[in-house]
Amino acid sequence: MKKYLIFIVGFCFISGCVEPFEFQTETFQDALVIEASLTNETKRHRVVLSRAVRFEDSINAPERNAQVRLLDEMQNTYEFSESEPGTYVSNTEFAAQKGVGYTLAIETTDGTVYRSKTERFESESEIQEIYAERETNDQGEDGIFVYADSFDSSGQSLYHRYEYEETYKIIAPNWSPLAFELTNYEPCNPDFMDPRIIYDLEIVRRTQEEQTCYNTVASQDIIQASAAGLSETRVQRFPVRFIPGSDFILTHRYSILVKQYVQSADAFSYYQSLENFSSSTSVFTEIQPGLLEGNIAAENNADKLVLGYFEVASVSEKRLFFGFRDFYPDEPFPLYVMNCVPFSAPLEHISYCFQGMVGNPCPESLIEGMARGAISYFDVNTSDIECQGPYTVVQRECGDCTALGSNIVPDFWEE
Repeated sequence: MKKYLIFIVGFCFISGCVEPFEFQTETFQDALVIEASLTNETKRHRVVLSRAVRFEDSINAPERNAQVRLLDEMQNTYEFSESEPGTYVSNTEFAAQKGVGYTLAIETTDGTVYRSKTERFESESEIQEIYAERETNDQGEDGIFVYADSFDSSGQSLYHRYEYEETYKIIAPNWSPLAFELTNYEPCNPDFMDPRIIYDLEIVRRTQEEQTCYNTVASQDIIQASAAGLSETRVQRFPVRFIPGSDFILTHRYSILVKQYVQSADAFSYYQSLENFSSSTSVFTEIQPGLLEGNIAAENNADKLVLGYFEVASVSEKRLFFGFRDFYPDEPFPLYVMNCVPFSAPLEHISYCFQGMVGNPCPESLIEGMARGAISYFDVNTSDIECQGPYTVVQRECGDCTALGSNIVPDFWEE
């Protein structure tokens, strides 16, 4: 949600500008940003609170120490506790019930109480199938479309929102069973006149899995489909995800978990407006979006601004596995995420505290690369070319997959 909820109250419009410049917000009003979605999944539900930041700021501003609770029409109250800065998780597992109204209440440390409208879900729609097909997108790019089909025989599920979580297998192309072990490294020798650095270096066998890893990434875009005005409430061949055939995430094995939320008309309209604002082709527009009004407000204080929407929805999900060879049986694998070419450099470097004259045309030493965690052992170097050392190395991502993902196999993974 934070990707979309950028609140720009005012900024300077410059036309015909050819020199680079930095945006600066001229005026700014504080606003509480709320991310809250309640579903019919039995789990500990989550509410994320933060403060709006200026357009030019990149820092996060979590809202700490708030009191968060959820109330339903059955007189039940669900308390939330702060699990990490700005993230509040329900103390117990529960699931939203069909037809029951829920209200979100938040009290911040300044005593302001924010309350949502009462929301409920009235219909459910199961994903019937998700499947992948090789096609060309509107930009002429060859790749894989992931489609979803669903149907609600009751005819009530008109609006849908989709999220996905994709997991892909990574195999380090230049993995070696051996690794550097650098200890007692002191780049600044206390003896200011001594050019030597202090360190202990061993070549050891790897003690953990660093050849095969898995990375999981959640969707960031707003993905919606509407069956309003159609003869039946059926979603057919809806494109949830497009992956270019050149994307390395397809190389070994890929899995996608698709979630389908059945929305209310108001929730659908809110997210649609949010998507329209965020996908503007240019920030240089005469009219800025300003505050997108949701269903949460500060009680008895109209001056307190709030961004966000409290959504109550039913959800269904399905998972799909496939790999590059399923669609490209005879074509070369996609290029790895980086160019993995073994290289070498001098093992040591001059002490950072050495006060004498230093003239070193060679690149960063291997010790410096090890200390930064930037390189991975590849082999012994037998070359005596200038500026080369006793070992060949690769960028860490090429020899250690944990630079790109986790070495723990996901519970759901299937080969």
